[in-house]
Amino acid sequence: MKSKPTVLYDVPGPRARRRNLLWTLLFVVAIAAVVWWVLASLAEKNQLEWAKWAPFFTDARLWETYILPALKNTVIAAALAMVIALPLGAFLGISRLSEHRWLRGAAGTVVEFFRAIPVLILMLFADAAYSEFTDISPDVRPLYAVVTGLVLYNASVLAEVVRAGILSLPSGQTDAAKAIGMRKGQTMTYVLLPQAVTAMLPALVSQLVVIVKDTALGGAMLGFSELLASVRPMSANYGANTIACFTVVAVIFVALNFALTTFASWLEGRLRRGKRSTGAIVGAGAVEELATPGEHLGPTDETK
Repeated sequence: MKSKPTVLYDVPGPRARRRNLLWTLLFVVAIAAVVWWVLASLAEKNQLEWAKWAPFFTDARLWETYILPALKNTVIAAALAMVIALPLGAFLGISRLSEHRWLRGAAGTVVEFFRAIPVLILMLFADAAYSEFTDISPDVRPLYAVVTGLVLYNASVLAEVVRAGILSLPSGQTDAAKAIGMRKGQTMTYVLLPQAVTAMLPALVSQLVVIVKDTALGGAMLGFSELLASVRPMSANYGANTIACFTVVAVIFVALNFALTTFASWLEGRLRRGKRSTGAIVGAGAVEELATPGEHLGPTDETK
């Protein structure tokens, strides 16, 4: 009996199904072997002993002394970077769509410059600049440096996300706004941006997750007391339980980012149900495909 083709693909026949089943079994066996090897190696190094994991469940001082203060610093740095980078990125993204060449060129230069520099270098440069030219206390200087580096880099990336979101809208949106006599600023504020926000949300959330994770760079290079930096003192004071510490910290990072993406998914659904979307979605690839800073984009000349 022949398999009936579907719209997207042909239904696998008996031989193809057997082959797919074989590959699936081989893949499962390979994954199981890797997991067994990892667990066996950890057990050989005594990293699976309950004594190394028990403090996370039985000793409140570990959380009060190390994890919670470090988590607080991570959240503060990430929140400050988000609050500053989002409006700054929106301003730069809208400026890149201006019909004024000087504004478009200046915004494009800023975006391309900071987007091309690794965020760690921006943090190190900011720390050196604050140390040399300001009287900021060394105790809080790492926080300033981390936030500065995150803002400069992520605002540049978010600017491209905003530009991609606006460019994803049908050109008829601008034409309709002009037809009823709306000015350029009104068109951007009341017509384009409300619809573009929904299209931008997936890419925006992806970048916000990057901000949360990149706070760890400050702990590695600047002595910022964030979540990942708490592993070393915890391991030193609780029986060299490095694997357990890294595992707990990783789970906390996953929980933070999962909460962020869950909230964004809820917000996106609410916006779509409110019919403030054209159905367009802006992904990370769309940002990279945008025109160069000096190129004038016809359909959005009216969006300033």
